[in-house]
Amino acid sequence: MSKRTTYLLLSLLLLSCNGGGYKKEYTYHQEQGEIFHTGYHIKYAYSHSIREEIMAELERFNQSLNPFREDAIITKVNRNEPVELDSFFRIVFDKSQEIAQKTDGKFDITVSPLVNAWGFGFANMDSVTPEIIDSLKQFVGYGKIAIDADGKIQKRDPRLTLNTSAIAKGYACDVVGDLLERHGIEHYMVEIGGEITARGVNDKGECWRIGVDKPIDDALGVQHELQTIISLCDKSLATSGNYRNYYIRDGKKFAHTIDPESGYPSQTDILGATVIADDCMTADAYATAFMAMGIEKSKEVASTVSGLHYLFIYEMVDGSFGTIQSDGFKQFISH
Repeated sequence: MSKRTTYLLLSLLLLSCNGGGYKKEYTYHQEQGEIFHTGYHIKYAYSHSIREEIMAELERFNQSLNPFREDAIITKVNRNEPVELDSFFRIVFDKSQEIAQKTDGKFDITVSPLVNAWGFGFANMDSVTPEIIDSLKQFVGYGKIAIDADGKIQKRDPRLTLNTSAIAKGYACDVVGDLLERHGIEHYMVEIGGEITARGVNDKGECWRIGVDKPIDDALGVQHELQTIISLCDKSLATSGNYRNYYIRDGKKFAHTIDPESGYPSQTDILGATVIADDCMTADAYATAFMAMGIEKSKEVASTVSGLHYLFIYEMVDGSFGTIQSDGFKQFISH
């Protein structure tokens, strides 16, 4: 599902870690800026800054998976041009297909035509017809594309296109983490657009601490009060949805999410999902998939994925927000 229709679920506030001085032989360097049309923050313990190498790695990633870049591999795939697939593309494609199968198609990187038809925030809701949806569904579906034994993309319909934005930010965090580890860096936190991968400890010698907002019915997003603090050591975290940004139908709130199977807005009981997993690519994709699956199906699927934990935000009977979390999620709550 395209992240064009989803928003950051929680205000993930990287809590100050200054003044600790953990492992004095290292300096904790911090890099920040904008990439992939979103902000990033990277903090790591090393003898010197490797900002240029980090940016070069992100540029290689961008060259592979940015569908809005004319010379990107994914763009050439979408235009049906001959192109050699790199490891970034293949890893994301394979993981996307794996999660599509495990979620019965609720996660699908071919869904962009449907997302675009509905418009940002369902702006085109009044003009979308069943005929339009049926015509678009002819070239939407994860089972209609594959990589053959020769490493070539095979499509059942040449109009089929890919958009990996619902998994790519998470994988980009993993990619930067892998680069840091190749330098022998053991303590780092990588955040891109709210998706986070963390290893080791911060400069106080503690797990990386992420502030999580309480779910408050505040459409403007100006009220912030911490509900809890997540403590991440050697884990990754991703969010999808936004309990502050929803549409109302028949008196109920629904998140701005498209169901890839039906082609219509997803009417499930989850308004937002936070997922913790061993790697950020997995967390990112499942956070998106859960938005279209509903609480019970999401709980069922989550139980089959080793190392995966979740926090869901939903609307209660009285219209207020409630939360439900897996038993394993509790271990990450800082006390």
